[in-house]
Amino acid sequence: MANFPKIWFLRHGQTEWNAVGRIQGRLNSDLTAQGIADAHKQADLIAPYIEEVLAGPGGIYASPQGRAQETARIALNGYGFELDERLAEINTGEWEGKLRSEIDQANSDIETYASAPGGEGMAALQARVSGFLDTLSGPSIIVSHGILGKVLRGQVCGLDQAGMTALSNRQGCVYVLENGAEKILS
Repeated sequence: MANFPKIWFLRHGQTEWNAVGRIQGRLNSDLTAQGIADAHKQADLIAPYIEEVLAGPGGIYASPQGRAQETARIALNGYGFELDERLAEINTGEWEGKLRSEIDQANSDIETYASAPGGEGMAALQARVSGFLDTLSGPSIIVSHGILGKVLRGQVCGLDQAGMTALSNRQGCVYVLENGAEKILS
């Protein structure tokens, strides 16, 4: 297992498409009222740690997708953040915009999203996440997405795909990753 700096990971707040079970992938959907509340809750949870991150060599990063940026603007309470394309959600190809009920749901969320026709696939997602993690130079805050977050958190904790699949995928909390372990602030 690689040694990574401390990471605070925030999944974006609930979106209109999350609420109805529609696959977003690289498409975007606005935060719901619950999603905005999720981000405000994250703001309370992350506030004590922002100065720690800013005082060191780490950074504050967000996916360039709208739902993650909107969450970051609220949760980070005015602090700036760097957009990084490597933090975008997995590309789900032909399934983007479809309801989950319209596709085969026999697999777990990661397996389903990674097997989307014309999508990114698991190997490419893992390589993208590894590439990002390898650039972290100190404690960092990351605002991103559900599937990407499970893969990122799993890599930091040394999990295989089954272990990543078993991770929670909550919104409105902060995942703290340190020394190969995860705890949840809620």
